[in-house]
Amino acid sequence: MRINACTKTYGGRTVLRFPGLSLEPGSICAVVGANGSGKSTFARLVSGAVRPDGNVQVLESPVRVGYMPQKSFAFRLTVRRNIRLSGPKPERAEALMEALGLTPLAGRRADGLSGGETARMALARVLMRPCGLLILDEPTASMDMEAAILAERLVAAYREETGCAVLLITHDLQQARRMADEALFFCGGQLWESGPAERVLFAPERPETGKFLEFYGGERPSRG
Repeated sequence: MRINACTKTYGGRTVLRFPGLSLEPGSICAVVGANGSGKSTFARLVSGAVRPDGNVQVLESPVRVGYMPQKSFAFRLTVRRNIRLSGPKPERAEALMEALGLTPLAGRRADGLSGGETARMALARVLMRPCGLLILDEPTASMDMEAAILAERLVAAYREETGCAVLLITHDLQQARRMADEALFFCGGQLWESGPAERVLFAPERPETGKFLEFYGGERPSRG
């Protein structure tokens, strides 16, 4: 799956300049970087939520994309009905609610949920249908530890079930290290380093990547 080179400019300022790369089906690719580095802009471009400069086709081949944006939205419906907006199978919705601990909240109005509960509901909603590319922008940022673990397990199971590629935009370096096969490091709106997660997140080639890992993730664990 090829993501073509693209740029995005707002108000005369280029906020993202991406050189292009290929994603392997069935892989999880973590996208890391400091706030303002271009991670969410990258997610929006690949998802089709915004258009790149020059109207470039970002995804080279047509593929069904599932996208969970950084800010989760709750319609003024019950949790169950919010989730079922994305798919016709009630048994699938029930299984996802069970997996994410949402069953006790199924009949509640979703616009009254906490931030973490809303994020769990939004994740269930995007997982209702199979897709070829799943884009998750900070999916567990507002979840507590127990909910985040459930979410990570569910995403891994979905990847196994569908064979999709996953773009995981995350500020949580430990999550990236737990889940990712590949990793991208963004800085100042540009892709500075990419490759196997084992290398990028544990033994990066660029000193800028190493400084980022040390500052945001504490001491880098050694490989082995």
